[in-house]
Amino acid sequence: MNFMNRFAEKHPKAAEWIRKGGLFLIFSWAVTALKAVILMFLPTLFHGMVGDREWLFPGIPVELFGVDFKLSIIGNALEVGTDGAYLVNSGLAFTLANLTAIFFGECINFPLQRNVTFKSHGPLASQIGLHLLATIAVFLVMNLFTCVWNPVTVALISNEAVRNTVSSIVTTVVTGGVAMVIIFAVDNKIFAPNFGKK
Repeated sequence: MNFMNRFAEKHPKAAEWIRKGGLFLIFSWAVTALKAVILMFLPTLFHGMVGDREWLFPGIPVELFGVDFKLSIIGNALEVGTDGAYLVNSGLAFTLANLTAIFFGECINFPLQRNVTFKSHGPLASQIGLHLLATIAVFLVMNLFTCVWNPVTVALISNEAVRNTVSSIVTTVVTGGVAMVIIFAVDNKIFAPNFGKK
């Protein structure tokens, strides 16, 4: 502890960045783990509500490494398993599960980052709005990734339980990585001490 105190005295800016970066990563990883757990059961729950529906935009047919899929920034295509049935981790059910997991995670992440990591007292409405825009950007990037990733997992992993678990974990880790980069850049600006001041 003495080392950190001496380091903070000599390099206050660097110590503050290390503190912020460390807390940001800890909270982000904890929320990412929570999203991974949520994504293990939410697609099945939403599948029970909406069934086998496809909802995506723009849905451009693409082939990559011999795997056909529909490129989209919103929504997920329905994927067919080896048994010929539509997969739970696809279509509208999977899109709704991802949206729910991201929204729920950010409802936890935002106050932790604002109040603990950055200790911000800036204008709450503006911060929520800009954080929401960053979260939407994360969702769009993540959705583009899953529209490629899900068909690849169908082609490579035949066991549905293993495929759903691997797909949920990889989707969550990639989303968490993208979110950490985008959200940290935005949070660092909107939670700065002078944000919102003329």
